[in-house]
Amino acid sequence: MSKKNYDNHNRWRNKTVAFRVSAEEDLQLETLVKLTGLTKQDYIIRRLLERDVVVQGNPKVYKALRDQLSAVLDERRSIEAGQGVNDELLDTIRMITTIMNCRRNLTMTDEKKKMTAQSSSVGADDGQSISKNSENSISISEQKSNDEIVNSQDSLEEMYRKMQRMTDPRYLHTLTMTELFQTTYKSRPPVVEGLLYAGAYILAGAPKIGKSFLVAQIAYHVSTGQDLWGYKVHQGTVLYLALEDDFQRIQSRMFMMYGVNDTLNLHFATAAGKIGNGLDEQLKNFVQEHPDTNLIIIDTMQKIREVGGEAYSYASDYEIIGRIKQFADQHGICVLTVHHTRKQQADDSFETISGTTGLLGCADGSLLMQKKKRTELDSTIKVVGRDQPDQILYLKKDPQTQIWNLERMENELYKEPPDPVLDAVAKLVSLECREWIGSPSELAEAIQTGMASNALTKYLNVKAGRLLEEYHVGYENKAKHSGRQVKLTYMLVEPISCEVTEE
Repeated sequence: MSKKNYDNHNRWRNKTVAFRVSAEEDLQLETLVKLTGLTKQDYIIRRLLERDVVVQGNPKVYKALRDQLSAVLDERRSIEAGQGVNDELLDTIRMITTIMNCRRNLTMTDEKKKMTAQSSSVGADDGQSISKNSENSISISEQKSNDEIVNSQDSLEEMYRKMQRMTDPRYLHTLTMTELFQTTYKSRPPVVEGLLYAGAYILAGAPKIGKSFLVAQIAYHVSTGQDLWGYKVHQGTVLYLALEDDFQRIQSRMFMMYGVNDTLNLHFATAAGKIGNGLDEQLKNFVQEHPDTNLIIIDTMQKIREVGGEAYSYASDYEIIGRIKQFADQHGICVLTVHHTRKQQADDSFETISGTTGLLGCADGSLLMQKKKRTELDSTIKVVGRDQPDQILYLKKDPQTQIWNLERMENELYKEPPDPVLDAVAKLVSLECREWIGSPSELAEAIQTGMASNALTKYLNVKAGRLLEEYHVGYENKAKHSGRQVKLTYMLVEPISCEVTEE
C-alpha cells in the first residue's frame, strides 16, 4: 500500500463521518434547528441514530448521510406546517444528553479520585496524620450520587442498545399487551366519516357507469370541506390522478358539476409514474409540499401497474395494494384507487372485482358500484371496511350536472353511546380553563368515576382519538422524573364574534 493510500485508509479509521452540505441546505438546517429548539449537534445525532450511521466512512455511509439530510429537511417542512416536533425526537435527544452527562460525571469522579489518592500519598510521605474521613475522601452522599449515575447509565445504555437493535432489519420488534395499552397513538381523523378513513381503498365498477364523476365529487367535497350525503367531511388537500383523461375533459367535467366554484385545495394530474417506479416518489413529494393532504385518488389502477404486470396473481395484486397501503399508513392519509369489475357473475358481488382476492384482502376498505342497466340513473354502492360497518348506498344521478345524490341507505351508521368516563374527563377543561395537568391518581380523584388510576390511563390511551374528535380535548400521558404526568388540553378555538353597532 502506498503512503498516500495508507494515509487515506487511516484518515477514516475510528472517526465519525462528516459530509458536506450546500450553503442553501445549511441555511435550511439552521432554520430547522431553531424551530426544534435543539443544538445542531444533538439534532444531527438524533437523525443519524435512526439508521445507526455513525461508522467508518465509505460511499454507502455517505449516501445514507445524504438521505438523512433529506429526512431532516422533510422534518422542517412538517414543523413549519404546524405539525410540531416529533416527541420521539425530543425523548431521544434527552436520552443522548443524559448519557453524555453521566459519562462526563463519571469521568470527573474518576479524576477526583485520582487527585485525592495523590494528595493522600503526599500527606503520608510528609508524616502527616490522615483522618478516617480523609481516607474516604468521597462522601457518602457523593458515593450515593455516583451509584445513581452508574445505575442510570446502565439503564440508558440498555435503551441505547435497544434503539440500535430496532434499526437492525434482522431484529423483530415486539410489544407486550401491557406496553400496548401504555401507549397513546396519534388520532387519524376520517376523511369522510363512516365512509373513507386513512388507508388504502378500492372503488370498483363496470366501465363507463360514472366512477370518474363519483370520485370527482368526493374530491371536491373533501377539498372544500362540504358534507357529502350527510357524512361529515374533514377538509384537506386532495390529489386526483385522472390518468385516463386530459385537462380539457377534466375542466369540462368539473364545470358541468360545480360551475365556476373552484378551489385551490384540489390538484389534478393526467400522467404519473408506475408503482415502484417513480409514482412512490411523486406522491411523497406532493405530500411533503402539501402537508395537509388527506386524500389521493388514483384513476385507474391499471395505469400505475408496471408494464408486463397485466397477468393477475394473488401475490402481485396483494403487493400493489400493499405498497399503496404502506404509503397511506405512513402519511396518515386515504388513497382511493379506481378499478374495474369483470363480466362474470359471482355469489359474492365483491368477487366480481377484476383480479384476485388479493386486492380485497389487502385493502382497508372497498366500494363496489353497480347498475342494473347502464342507461339508468340509479346506482348502488356497497361499502365494506376493516373498522367500519357494512352499508349500501342508493344513489341517483342528476342528468344535468352528473352529480350523484343519495336516495337512501341500508344499515344506518352505528353511533357509539355516550361515554361517562370521557364526559367526566372533558369537564376538567374548557374555554376558560384550557389546561389540566396532574398525575394519574389526581386525575382519577378529580373525575370520581371509581376507576383505578392505572386502568384509567390505559382506558384513555385507547380512547384518546374519540376524546379529541368528539370532545375536542387533547390527551397526553408522559413519563417524568417524578412519575407519570397527564395533560389535558381544550383544543376548540373560541369563534370571533363580529358585533355591528348602530350609529
